[in-house]
Amino acid sequence: MTVWIAIAATAAGCYLVKLLGLLVPAGALERPLVRRLAALLPVALLAALTAQQTFSTGHHLELDARGAGLAAAAVALLLRAPFLVIVGAAVLVTAGVRALGG
Repeated sequence: MTVWIAIAATAAGCYLVKLLGLLVPAGALERPLVRRLAALLPVALLAALTAQQTFSTGHHLELDARGAGLAAAAVALLLRAPFLVIVGAAVLVTAGVRALGG
C-alpha cells in the first residue's frame, strides 16, 4: 500500500509544480536572464544525465564500451553527420568494443 501512497504523493507534487509554473507572472518570464537560463538549462541537464549514465555504475566510475560509443557520437556530431548516423556510429562502436571484450 505504501507504493500507492508514494505514487499519489508524486502525482500531487507534479500537479502542484505545474500549477506554480502557471502562476508565475508573464513579466518575470520575459527578463533576459530568465530566458537565457530557460534556454541553457535543458542542455545542461541532458549533458549531466548522459555523463552519469555513460560513466557510472552505481557509485563507481567506469570507463567501458559506453564511453567509446559516446566518443564516436561526439566525432560524428563534430563532422555534422545526420542524427541517425550519429546514433548508428555510437551503436556500432559500442557493439564493436563489447565484441572485442571491452
